[in-house]
Amino acid sequence: MIHAEGVAEVTDTTFDTEVLAADLPVLVEFTADWCGPCRRLAPVLSAVATELAGRMEVVQLDIDTSPGVASRYAVLSAPTLMVFRNGEPVKSMVGARPKRRLLQELEDVFETV
Repeated sequence: MIHAEGVAEVTDTTFDTEVLAADLPVLVEFTADWCGPCRRLAPVLSAVATELAGRMEVVQLDIDTSPGVASRYAVLSAPTLMVFRNGEPVKSMVGARPKRRLLQELEDVFETV
């Protein structure tokens, strides 16, 4: 898996406790080793995780080694970014994006808290 520095990895086994039961909103990147845009997104995720520390968790899930969660949420493309709050998906985005755009797209997640 293309690992973003400072971003935890979740699996089919740990997803429910790490993401669905989390106190904070959680941004999940569904990623894969073969995904070129995922490579470009890794430093963006690291920066976002640092900037939003204490407000949002950021994690990665490899869709090849943990296909169960990806299937459960109908993830068909990598990278797919999903925000979960109170155990429910509240936002979904497909594709890599620059940090500024990603932060703008996440603003409404905090406005509705």
